[in-house]
Amino acid sequence: MSEVALRPIEKADHDFLFDQMRDPESVRMAAFTAKDPDDRPAFDAHMAKIAARPDAVQFAVTLDGELVGSIGSFVMEGDTEVTYWIARPFWGRGIAGRALALLLERVPDRPVFGRAASDNAGSLRVLQRAGFVIVGTDSGFANARGAEIEETILRLDYSS
Repeated sequence: MSEVALRPIEKADHDFLFDQMRDPESVRMAAFTAKDPDDRPAFDAHMAKIAARPDAVQFAVTLDGELVGSIGSFVMEGDTEVTYWIARPFWGRGIAGRALALLLERVPDRPVFGRAASDNAGSLRVLQRAGFVIVGTDSGFANARGAEIEETILRLDYSS
């Protein structure tokens, strides 16, 4: 089996991550994305902002040493949330699930929340396999779709 690992994001990773976050199908699935995925200065500013936040952690996801995506957690309105983005050529191989398990070992906060567009079955499956349970839905404007859409909110508590 291939090895999924997390490591700190390096400046050299930014070109790959920027390109990955511009893939049209990936952007459509993520839905809640930057207003303009082609705006490199906005991407760089966003990465710098995340790196400066004391309540945020972000890692590169590697598969056998090859960069394949990113994963992290941050606090929004008092709640710890997780986020991940795996490059499309690597979808369907269990990488997001293994990376999420590794992240959850490093982020002890509970509860922790995950969100996904309600029609993003793959991401919802990743979260549910990790033990997250659906606790509700919300709607919001999804830049990638140019419309208000429903997103599913999931929560992970301490194991009993």
